[in-house]
Amino acid sequence: MNGRVLLVEDDTTLAMIVSETLERDGFEVIKAVDGEDGLLKYIKHGADVIVADVMMPKMDGFEMGRRLRQINRDVPLLFLTAKSGIDDIVEGFELGGNDYLNKPFKMLELIVRIKALLRRKVREESERLTLGRYTLDMTAQTLEYPGEESIKLTLIEAKLLRELMNNVSLTVDADVLMLLIWQRDDPYSRNSLHGFIHKLRHYLRHDPSIAIINQRGVGYKLTRREG
Repeated sequence: MNGRVLLVEDDTTLAMIVSETLERDGFEVIKAVDGEDGLLKYIKHGADVIVADVMMPKMDGFEMGRRLRQINRDVPLLFLTAKSGIDDIVEGFELGGNDYLNKPFKMLELIVRIKALLRRKVREESERLTLGRYTLDMTAQTLEYPGEESIKLTLIEAKLLRELMNNVSLTVDADVLMLLIWQRDDPYSRNSLHGFIHKLRHYLRHDPSIAIINQRGVGYKLTRREG
């Protein structure tokens, strides 16, 4: 079993489609119809990751997220939302969200993002992440490669690289990266982000199979070619 997912979604048809797809992929799924029900189900059953719609009756996803963080600060929380404005994204992260996915979405992308959140949880618990022969040590803020001198990273460099390594082969929105690092999205932050990405590419130069790809107008994707 891949893990237990608490799905909080008031659209019964969508909830059925999502739950059946996740179950076929090896997840255990617990369904809740609104934020209030979601909190009760989490307290009773627990979950490895929570997927919650934002717009719901009784208690919306954001309020559920706020109350959830009073109970558990660490369980991964992914918001499903038809809202894509920067203010909504900011609010979601400030209330404790770890990721978001705009509706309508492809089921494969949802599954990939859930698995990425679960991997991130395991990796952050160890504070050491690996990619190929590289090892990122978040505690020491170093990037290590066999036969090369350990690279001392700044906190921002370490955070950016961790976010990309936790989402290998996924595009991470530039807006999300800026909000996670600087808590703001402005031209200065965007230029700074580009500069830090350039530095990370230089640090990763020893392995030609690894690349940070600029998805123009969207964000960045860390990839590693197998073989």
